[in-house]
Amino acid sequence: MTGQRQASDQSIMSRINAESEPVSAAFSNAQELFQKRRRGFFAALVCAVFCAAHAGAQEPQKGPVSGLPLPRYVSLKSDRVNVREGPSKEHPTLWIYERAALPVEITAEFETWRKIRDSEGAEGWVLHSLLSGRRTALVAPWKKEPQLLLAADHSTPAAKLGPGVIGNLRSCDGKWCRIAGKGFDGYMEQENLWGVYPGEKFE
Repeated sequence: MTGQRQASDQSIMSRINAESEPVSAAFSNAQELFQKRRRGFFAALVCAVFCAAHAGAQEPQKGPVSGLPLPRYVSLKSDRVNVREGPSKEHPTLWIYERAALPVEITAEFETWRKIRDSEGAEGWVLHSLLSGRRTALVAPWKKEPQLLLAADHSTPAAKLGPGVIGNLRSCDGKWCRIAGKGFDGYMEQENLWGVYPGEKFE
């Protein structure tokens, strides 16, 4: 009797083991599928973040009013420009620029007003009619010593311009800019000018 019971128990255990093998295999396959899907999800996420960042770097923001790039450099059209706290004449005047052709950077737009930033980082709002698209630059306002102005061959020294001198930008190739003003016309290293972005090119 005991032998029959043992045989019966062994038969039951054999069936349990046989039935559990497909379940175990199915669970293992499910785990492997989950891991593959998780790896695929993270790979897609990383790609999406990278692509978005790359697209953002390639496509500069555009002003909601003008449709022009933001930020961008312009210059003061008048030798008297009121800078206000906000985009309307109801806002108080913060200070007054008295230097025509001074380069400034537009950082925002609202109707007929533009938010600008100067070489010292001061910001305020001015009427767009007081700004010009003419590109100018300040010679290294952050330095104390005069900067070397070069002749057309990029090698022959022509003159030295003191910090803060304003000149008209004729062209830039990403490393050098041709800058001209009263009594000078030549090339200067782009990194020594405020009013042009690093690597920016234009003619």
